[in-house]
Amino acid sequence: MSNTDTSTLIAQLRAVLALTNTEVQVAETRTVQARTEAVQRELTENARHGRERALKIQAAIRELGGFPDVVAPFFGRAAAAVKALGEQAGPFDEALLGDLGLEHQLLDRSRYLKALAVSAGNKDVEALATELITAHSATVDWLTTVLAEDALGGPAALRRTPLQAAAGITVKIANLPLTWSARRIDRAVDAIRNTPPTLSELADRGAQAGSVAAKAFSASRDAALETAEKVTRDAGAEDAADVLHSLRTAAGVVSSDELPIADYDELNVSSAVAAVKDLSDPADIRAIIAYEEQHKNRVGVVSAAQTRVADIAREVVGV
Repeated sequence: MSNTDTSTLIAQLRAVLALTNTEVQVAETRTVQARTEAVQRELTENARHGRERALKIQAAIRELGGFPDVVAPFFGRAAAAVKALGEQAGPFDEALLGDLGLEHQLLDRSRYLKALAVSAGNKDVEALATELITAHSATVDWLTTVLAEDALGGPAALRRTPLQAAAGITVKIANLPLTWSARRIDRAVDAIRNTPPTLSELADRGAQAGSVAAKAFSASRDAALETAEKVTRDAGAEDAADVLHSLRTAAGVVSSDELPIADYDELNVSSAVAAVKDLSDPADIRAIIAYEEQHKNRVGVVSAAQTRVADIAREVVGV
C-alpha cells in the first residue's frame, strides 16, 4: 500500500471519528427525550456502540501509523451540545432532520472508506468500514421511521421538549382553523401537555402548593376543552368541534367509551396489547397511547402501541 493510500485512509478515518464523537453526544442528549423505556435503552445502547466504534477507529488509525486527534472528542461533544441547545428553540422535525443528516454523512463516508480500503487492499479497514455501514444504515432507517411517525401525527419515539413543541405551533389554539392535520394537532397537544410539568418545576421551589396548582390547571384545561367541544357542536360548527375532539383525544382526556377499542378499561395488559395490534389508523393508536398515559400508564400497552405506530410509519416510508 502506497504512502498516498495510507494518508488518504487516515484522513477519512479521522473524519469519521470526529463525526462519531458528535453522534455519541447526540444519542446521549436524545436519551432524555425517549418516550418509552425501550427507546431509552435503545438510545443508551446506540451511545455505547458509538463509543466502541470510536475506539475501533482510533485503533485503525494507529495501525496505519497515524495518531488519532485527541482533541476531536472534545470538539465533537461540544459541537453536539451547541447543536442540542440551538434545537431547543427550533421545531422538533428540524432537529431530527439534523440528526438524520449527521447519520447520512457517516454512512456516506463509511462507504467511501470501504471503497478506499478495497482499492488499497487493506482488509482490516474494509471490515471496519463494513461494520460502520451496517450500523449507520440501521440508524438512518430508525430516524426515518421516527420522522414518519411525527408526520403521521405521532406520537414519535422521542418527545418534544416544551420549547420544541411551542416552536412547532403555527396557529394558536385560541384561533383554531376549521380543519387541522393530525400532525398539527399533535404539536398543539404537546404544548398543552408540556405546560403542567413546567409549572411543577417552578413550584418545586415553593412546596406542595405548586403541585396542587398544576393539577388544578390540568383539570380546568381538560374541562375547558370538553365544554368548548360541546358548545361548538351544539352551535352547529361540526368541523371546529371535530378539531376540539381530536385535541381531547390526543391529550388523553376522553372517556373510555370514546376509544376505538370496546370496553377498553376492562382489558388486562395482554388483551389490550392484542387489541392495539389490530388497529391500523394512527389516530386510533394515538388515542390509546394518550389515554393510557393519562390513566393506567401500563408500560407494556404503551410500548406495544408505539411499536404499532412505528410499523405503520415504516410501511409508509418503505423502510
